[in-house]
Amino acid sequence: MVRVWTPSRLHFGLLGFAVEGEAWPDRHGTRVLPARRFGGVGLMVERPGLQIVTTPAAAWSAEGSLADRALAFARRFAESIRLEKPDADLPPQQLSVEEAPPEHVGLGVGTQLGLAVGRALALAWGYDLAAPDLARRVGRGLRSALGVYGFAHGGFLVESGKRRGEDEELAPLAIRTSFPSEWRVVLITPREEPGLHGAAELKAFAHLDARPGATARTDALCRLVLLGMLPALAEADLEAFGESLYDFNARAGEAFAGVQGGVYSGPRVAECVAFLRGEGVRGVGQSSWGPTVYAVVGDADRAADLLARLSRRFGSGLAAAWTTAACNSGSRIASLNSQGYTP
Repeated sequence: MVRVWTPSRLHFGLLGFAVEGEAWPDRHGTRVLPARRFGGVGLMVERPGLQIVTTPAAAWSAEGSLADRALAFARRFAESIRLEKPDADLPPQQLSVEEAPPEHVGLGVGTQLGLAVGRALALAWGYDLAAPDLARRVGRGLRSALGVYGFAHGGFLVESGKRRGEDEELAPLAIRTSFPSEWRVVLITPREEPGLHGAAELKAFAHLDARPGATARTDALCRLVLLGMLPALAEADLEAFGESLYDFNARAGEAFAGVQGGVYSGPRVAECVAFLRGEGVRGVGQSSWGPTVYAVVGDADRAADLLARLSRRFGSGLAAAWTTAACNSGSRIASLNSQGYTP
């Protein structure tokens, strides 16, 4: 019996908006530098977590929220092993999804579920596989690799995107650093439409390829990461980090204004962001396609006070609201032996 717990992923925005095959200009204006696509910045958080348990069984089955999707990941993972080792002994398992955040609200559930299933099955069958290998086998990390590296390492992450011809390769991890342990993140999910996913998401990226000004936007975003957020984290400077994060997220959102109707995914998201900024919180924005909104504050007391203010202001307009610390350690694993669960 194996239990795997994973954090959730906040995605603050993409870094690269180049068309496939494009080159960036050098100092003379000659386009000779291979452009990278996508990339991104994100943070792993403790709540809400995702937890799955695998138990040997006579036949494959799954229970709990996201059971069907978990079982699909399991079958895909098992098939990837059999393609390499046709005679591999892969006993059936019962999958139990004990806790999971809602899908398509900006928390990266699909990747964490797929990796958790893969890790649990690998351990049950005696395989020691790293997160990038798990991702390949369950078909995750094809565009963004933040959730894959977050599953492995936790913390604040920057991945540098893909070059042409690397569609099957995981984008490289450029930076991983710990997030201040005393800081807290307030998370709210307004009652908006789910974030883009599936065919709608693919269409959004196709629209993105036609937008001008991609290089200038990437230049500004890289400045905000390298000279804004990262030194602010090193110095635990909440104000500087927050302003850099807010501007980064808004600039990244502008690239998708044509498909999501504005910088943010809907009017309630925009209203929540404006309210939080009015409350003096600097580090505010939308995670991924939304509608979840984050706000970074200095400690647990400030987070609790802000959560109360949000509840009074928006009430039933919020589908969910909670506070969390960052997760600086990635996923956690426990197995059941005669003495009980052991990490």
